[in-house]
Amino acid sequence: MKKKLKDALHRFKVEAFKMSHQGADERSREILEATAQALQNAYTFHFGKETQLGKEDSASRVETFQLIKSVMLETLLPPVLEKLMRRITVLEHQNAATTKLLEELMEALSEE
Repeated sequence: MKKKLKDALHRFKVEAFKMSHQGADERSREILEATAQALQNAYTFHFGKETQLGKEDSASRVETFQLIKSVMLETLLPPVLEKLMRRITVLEHQNAATTKLLEELMEALSEE
């Protein structure tokens, strides 16, 4: 009984280590898809009526905000989102492994 529990815990530790250090390459497609989906759900600006200064001022503000949005979506957000998605994916897989470990432990305990 003690050996079964020890073996199950050891398998969990090995799997968790592989997931956090080596297994990320296997899940790259999943991570990149989640990143792309998050970037597609980007925010949009809704501008109100024209300002008192006229159409030129309003147009230049819209252009400035669109430029900022483009820079954010193309340069700053992708690496940050990819790192977040990588961590979330690893945690989801570790959670699944933890559930599997608990099932194995409960099964081993019920056999005794």
